[in-house]
Amino acid sequence: MESIFTFLFKYRPLLFQEGDFAFAAPWPVLAVLLVAGAAAAAAVATYAPPRGKAGPVDRTVMAVLRVAALGVLLFALFQPTLVLTSTVPQRNFVGILVDDSRSMTLTGEDGRPRSSFVDDHFGPDGSDLLDQLEERFAVRYYRFSATSGRVDAPGELTYDGTRTDLNGALDHARQDLSSVPLSGLIVLSDGADNAGGALAEALVPLQAASVPVYTVGLGEEALTPDIQVGRVAAPRTVLQGTSLLVDVIVSQRGFGGTTVPLVIDDDQHILAEETVVLAGADEPTVTRVRFTLDRPGTRLIRFRIPDQEGERVVRNNQRSIQVEVRESREKILYFEGEPRWELKFVRRAVAEDDNVQVVILQRTAENKYLRLDVDDGEELAAGFPRTREELFRYRGLIIGSVEASFFTHDQLAMIADFASQRGGGVLFLGGRNAFAEGGYEGTPVAEAMPVVLEEPAHDVRQAFTEVKVRPTVAGLGHVAAQIRPDGQSSGTAWDSLPALSTLNRIQRVKPGATTLLVGDASHGEQVVLAFQRYGRGKVLAMPVQDVWTWQMHQDIPLEDQTHETFWQQLLRWLVDGVPEPVDGRLALEQAEAGESVRVVAEVSDSSYLAVNAARVTATVTAPDGGTEVVPLEWTLERDGEYAGAFTPGMDGSYEIAIDALRGEEEVLGTDDLHLSVGPSDEEYFDAGMRRPVLERLANETGGRFYTPGTVGDLPEDLRFTGGGVTLTEERDLWDMPFLFLMLVALVGGEWFYRRTRGLV
Repeated sequence: MESIFTFLFKYRPLLFQEGDFAFAAPWPVLAVLLVAGAAAAAAVATYAPPRGKAGPVDRTVMAVLRVAALGVLLFALFQPTLVLTSTVPQRNFVGILVDDSRSMTLTGEDGRPRSSFVDDHFGPDGSDLLDQLEERFAVRYYRFSATSGRVDAPGELTYDGTRTDLNGALDHARQDLSSVPLSGLIVLSDGADNAGGALAEALVPLQAASVPVYTVGLGEEALTPDIQVGRVAAPRTVLQGTSLLVDVIVSQRGFGGTTVPLVIDDDQHILAEETVVLAGADEPTVTRVRFTLDRPGTRLIRFRIPDQEGERVVRNNQRSIQVEVRESREKILYFEGEPRWELKFVRRAVAEDDNVQVVILQRTAENKYLRLDVDDGEELAAGFPRTREELFRYRGLIIGSVEASFFTHDQLAMIADFASQRGGGVLFLGGRNAFAEGGYEGTPVAEAMPVVLEEPAHDVRQAFTEVKVRPTVAGLGHVAAQIRPDGQSSGTAWDSLPALSTLNRIQRVKPGATTLLVGDASHGEQVVLAFQRYGRGKVLAMPVQDVWTWQMHQDIPLEDQTHETFWQQLLRWLVDGVPEPVDGRLALEQAEAGESVRVVAEVSDSSYLAVNAARVTATVTAPDGGTEVVPLEWTLERDGEYAGAFTPGMDGSYEIAIDALRGEEEVLGTDDLHLSVGPSDEEYFDAGMRRPVLERLANETGGRFYTPGTVGDLPEDLRFTGGGVTLTEERDLWDMPFLFLMLVALVGGEWFYRRTRGLV
């Protein structure tokens, strides 16, 4: 279509978009209009009187055609011109940014790598494209991958970068050329930008400086055939012995319907193996795998699919994640307001779990309590904790059948803060004094609950309901609902379990909450287990009162472990991800030698209030045993947030120990992190040319997007749309083929009309 437009109107559409329309006729416009008007009047007068067989309609049509022909001729006589602003030759600079990452070595269907475009057009032999650019601009070259820099010529590129920072490259080139008249930046890339920055970070300064970016997309948008192991959703810290349920996304092109194995290992043992049937129509497949991590320490877990015959890229067939398996013992406080069987069987379920300690506090009479599994005689001696420090020492909290009036207002607020500020897990169990029946409506605790409290029943006997429990769609994929130790047939195992009972009619959850288990009851569907994120932590609601039935019902075999498995999974999940007073994190999950790594720590005191005046350091231990102490400074952006950076100098596993002190001696806490340093295969994932990214970059800065087939228009486009030092030029439009064709069509049309009507 563009070629047809250029043929008819003499110039490409871009010039009409960028230029202004004007007339360059040397004679007075009024005089020309008077002459034109007289000519038009004469043409109309010619057909005004009746002539021969010509009727009024015939005379009108012929007069219109003749006046239109005179109008086209008059338009040409006015000498229409296109006024354009173009760059002054050799007075402006152009920066050419060349992608130097590994993805540029991927071959196309012709067997040539993407980098061949750079060699063909910007190599030592030159090209028409390069000649046209150098004829008008001073050219500067830049390479970019994880870092960017100036080069004398693209021949210096090695295409071995393992990460691409497109934002940083654009910002570096813009700043480097800020002191010279800059017409624009040209980016030769496949569009990959996997450094983690937002594209807007580069767009805003470019727009402010009026620097257009012209992008040339290299490579195919989709590589076929190919299999890729995509995102792996797994926690980064788990307790020893935790059974993980991990979703792995496998995408493919050209392998729809194929069956492939997915192997999970840790370089020492195969942890699990699943058979994956790839979806059709190039759709991703979500595969759920289950495995257990029994060995403590930092583990590098690999998810891989063996190379398949004919694959275009094989380096994207595996993903690795680093998981820290902790050997610690997590303390959970279970407060029960009255004696009941659930407490006994919860203790029994976790009795052999060395990583979970359930501390029992049971009210036996007014101001009298039974304490079980406490660490010493002072723990909980006064009953339920009255201070944040005392309560926040636990990582999980279970509230049984306890009326809200038992707690002071401060204690109710502390329970909500246990989740929102401390980041702990809170579980509310059902019972005659729980939820609405316990008077929690309107309290801070009710706000934290994931369920909507219904109007309490006036009669406990009317409230009693039996429910047949089953998992929801979300529950089937959640670790808390995996009630078979081997992870097999958990979905059907729920059908064999006896019904439970509840005194709390809960049928609705709050927006944002997730329901994992429901029960079929006479009044409709009853919520059995639901949760929501609340601040830094999570809050669960399980409004049933006798889960122990799954252990003691007459239909349950003695060797059945459903009850034990359910509570073990539930409690481990309850304390999963609960932070300590010093909670550190790394900006990168994996880094490369020479790449700056940012360390961030959130620092609180024992009551989990942010501390801004702490002395925080990170001691980095390299694989060879060398250490470096990195001070972490308060970021000023958030209370209690400290940050610093270090640069690993070698490949291997790094240990980062974070220490926080207040004053000279008060230890606020510590945290340990691990970082794997080595070459990354990130460039081989989603390796197709990312056209939307390149088009957005060009469109939002005033540039244009090209492919190798259309890049020939780049020099002329840059001449008329680029910035820098410019001049004004005029281009004639009076000799456009379109005007000549219009004139011929109008004159010929009049003759054809006269002939067909028998007027000649």
